[in-house]
Amino acid sequence: MKTESRLIRGARLLDPCTGLDTVADLAIDRGRILAVGELPAGFTPTEVIDGQGCCLCPGFIETSFQGHTPGSGRDGSLASELRAAAAGGFTSVLLRPDTSPVADTPGVIREQQAEAAAAGLIRVLPCGALTPGLRGRELSEMAALLEAGAVAFGQAQRSIEDTQLLRLALSYAADFDRTVLLHPEDARLAADGVMDEGPLSLRLGLGGRPRLAEDIGLYRDLQVARLAGARVHFPTLSSAAAAEQIDAAQAAGQAVTAGVSIHHLLLTSQDIGTFNTHVKILPPLRDARQREALRQALARGTLSVLSAQHEPWGPDHRGSTMTAAPFGIAAIEYLLPLALNLVRAGLLSMLQLVQRLTTGPAAALGLPLPSLAPGSVADLCLFDPEQPWEASANGWSVGDNHPYRHWELRGAVRLTLRDGRIVHRREP
Repeated sequence: MKTESRLIRGARLLDPCTGLDTVADLAIDRGRILAVGELPAGFTPTEVIDGQGCCLCPGFIETSFQGHTPGSGRDGSLASELRAAAAGGFTSVLLRPDTSPVADTPGVIREQQAEAAAAGLIRVLPCGALTPGLRGRELSEMAALLEAGAVAFGQAQRSIEDTQLLRLALSYAADFDRTVLLHPEDARLAADGVMDEGPLSLRLGLGGRPRLAEDIGLYRDLQVARLAGARVHFPTLSSAAAAEQIDAAQAAGQAVTAGVSIHHLLLTSQDIGTFNTHVKILPPLRDARQREALRQALARGTLSVLSAQHEPWGPDHRGSTMTAAPFGIAAIEYLLPLALNLVRAGLLSMLQLVQRLTTGPAAALGLPLPSLAPGSVADLCLFDPEQPWEASANGWSVGDNHPYRHWELRGAVRLTLRDGRIVHRREP
C-alpha cells in the first residue's frame, strides 16, 4: 500500500514510552517516523501539516471493541465501527469475541482479518474465545486460534463458572505467553441484574447487580491466575474494592493489569434517571463514591488502561425497556474529548492520559510499546485539545446508544494516521 512522506510542524509531541513532552517537528517517511526535531538533509515531504496548537502522540489502542463482524450488519460492522474508531484517534482495536457466530474458530478469526483488510483503516487485533460459544463448558482450540491470527483470549462479558476449567484455560494461555481478558463476576450473584443494586434499583423496580458479585469474581480470578502463572487483564472494573485487589496483586508481583471505561469515570447510577437505556452498561455504573475511587486508581496507575468499551446497537433496539435493552455504549469517537475532562480536573497530566490510551493498553496485551522515536511505526493521532464541538446522533458509528448527545465537547482529533497514511482527517 502506497505511503507518502509527511512533515508535521510545531505540534506538542507526547510520547509516554520515552517521556517526551515538547514542541517540535516530526517527519514521516515510508510508514515510519523518520526524525523528531532536526530534519535530515534533503528531506522533501509530499505534505506539510501545521500542528501548531495541537498535540501529536501515538495512536490510541482500544481493549474492548465490539465490531459485530461476523454479524447481521444491523448493529454495525467492522467497516462502520473502524471508521468511528479512526475518527476517535484509535489506530488499533482488540475485537471482542462475542460476535455472531462467536470468534471460537479459525474461520471467524480469518473473516475478521479479511473484513479489516477490505476496510483499509486501522489495525484489528482478533481475540479468540476461551470456550466454544462462550458457554464455559470446554476449551476452544486455542493453538488453532493463535495460528489463525488471534493475539489474546477472552470470554467477553461472561465469566467461566467452572473454576477448574478456568485454571486449565489460564495454564494453556500461560504456555502460549498470551494475555487473557477476564470479566470478573460471580454470575449467580449477579443474576439478571440490569443496574447497580441499591436504593435506586429498588425505587425503579429494576433487578440489581451487586458490587459484591464483581469483588468475589475478581478475587477468584486473581487467585486462579496466580496459580496458573497466567498474564491476565480485566478490561473494565467498577468498584473501589476491585481496584484495591488489583493494587495488592500488583504489589505482590502478579502479572495483572486492569482498566476502566470513561463512562464509569464520568457517570453514576443516578444518570439512569427515568430508565435511560443509553447508560445501561456492564459492569453497571455505580455510585459517586465508587466513581471517585476509580478515578484515583486511574491517576495512580493501578488502572493503567482507559477504555471506550465500544458496543454499538442499531435501530432494532430503539425504544426497548430497561430490562430488554442490551448492555453497551457506543462512544469511541467521543472518548478523547470526554477524557480531556480528567486532565482539566487535574486528575491526570496530558502525558499520563496519553499513556492510559497507548502504552498502557499495549503493555496489557503484550504488544510492542508505541512510540514517537525515530524508526517507530507511524501510527499517530494529532488532536486539538481545545477545539469545541458537540456530540450528535449522526456520528460515524451505526450505534447512537450513548448519553453524550448535546454535551459540549472540547478536544477533537484532527488526523489519524496508520503507517503514515491518513485514515481520518477533520478540518479545524
